[in-house]
Amino acid sequence: MLEVKALDVHYGAAIALHQVSLAARMGEVTCVLGRNGVGKTSLLRTIIGAHAPSSGRIYWEGEDITHLPSYERARRGIAIVPQGRDIFPLLSVRENLETGFAVLPRWARKIPDEVFDLFPVLKTMLRRRGGDLSGGQQQQLAIARALVTRPRLLLMDEPTEGIQPSIIKEIGRVITLLRERANLAILLVEQYFEFARDLAQCVAVMERGEIVLAGRWEELDSENVRRRLAI
Repeated sequence: MLEVKALDVHYGAAIALHQVSLAARMGEVTCVLGRNGVGKTSLLRTIIGAHAPSSGRIYWEGEDITHLPSYERARRGIAIVPQGRDIFPLLSVRENLETGFAVLPRWARKIPDEVFDLFPVLKTMLRRRGGDLSGGQQQQLAIARALVTRPRLLLMDEPTEGIQPSIIKEIGRVITLLRERANLAILLVEQYFEFARDLAQCVAVMERGEIVLAGRWEELDSENVRRRLAI
C-alpha cells in the first residue's frame, strides 16, 4: 500500500499541497480528480521524489520513503507515466522501452512479453522513432515503458489528455487488466469524471492543493463529485 500522510509542498512562498492524505492499495485504482492547477501533478511528483515536501510523510509497503531519492523509489517498484508522455523522440520504440532497464538488475533487463500483449501495435513499430508515432501511440509507449520496470505502484498523470476516443478506450482496457492482476496499485490523476468512474474503486477530489472529498465510489454522491469538477 501507498500511504500519503498530511503532505505539504511549497514552491517558494506558494502552497502547492496542503495536508494531503490518501492511500492506494494493491489490486485497486485510486483516482485523484480535479481541474487544472489544483495540485494533482505536484502530488505525483512528490510521491516519486521530484519535489521535496515541506512536511508530512510518504510510506510505501510500510517503509518511510519521504526522503529517498527518485532512483531508489524506482528500484522499490514505483513507476510514473508522466503528463505529456516524455518519450525520447529520437530514440526508437525499442530504445525507449529499454530506458526502463536502468532500475532493474542485469538479469531482469528484458522487455516483458506482457508489454506486447497489452500493446501489440508497439511490436510492429520497434524500429520507428518515438517522435514519429501518433499521440495515442506515444501514450501507449509511455505506459509500456513504465511497465518494463515491473512496477508494483503505477502513477499515471492524465493518460487521456489529447488522445482520440478509440485510444482512450484502449487505455481504459489496459488499466482494467492491470488492476485485475491484483499485484499492482494504480494511482490515476484525471480530469474526466466518466473515465474515473468506470475504472477507479476509490476517488479523491482536489481543490486548491487540498483534498476536499474522498472515499470509495459507493460511499460518495457522484453528482457532488461531478459538480466539483465543473466549478
